[in-house]
Amino acid sequence: MTPVRGIRGAIRADENNRESVQSATRELVEAMMKANDLKLTDIVSAFFTATPDLNADFPAYATRELGWKHVPMLCAQEINVPGAMTRVIRILFHVNNGSTPEEIKHVYLGDTKTLRPDLAEGEKDDRRNES
Repeated sequence: MTPVRGIRGAIRADENNRESVQSATRELVEAMMKANDLKLTDIVSAFFTATPDLNADFPAYATRELGWKHVPMLCAQEINVPGAMTRVIRILFHVNNGSTPEEIKHVYLGDTKTLRPDLAEGEKDDRRNES
């Protein structure tokens, strides 16, 4: 039996509007799929969060438009931590593709690389945007 693995990713939306949320979500989903050589049939489920300042649309909606009709998906609001990076969409894929934990490629695009410096080589920890 193939174990279920988790793949993380994050991206910042340019603005709090439907197009920006959908565009950022599609970009991240496609980057995560490509980086890990995933097929849609590898995806068990997907969990999305958005920072409280992003409420113009559901990230899962943009993913459904990519053909994800039979993948269980859920959206939630990220914890409202004072000083945290704004306009962030995070994704957790649960996958069944035979990859080992060491082979998984977590995808942090743009500014979000600072959210997980342990996964984005050479980046400093800047979760609170402190100087």
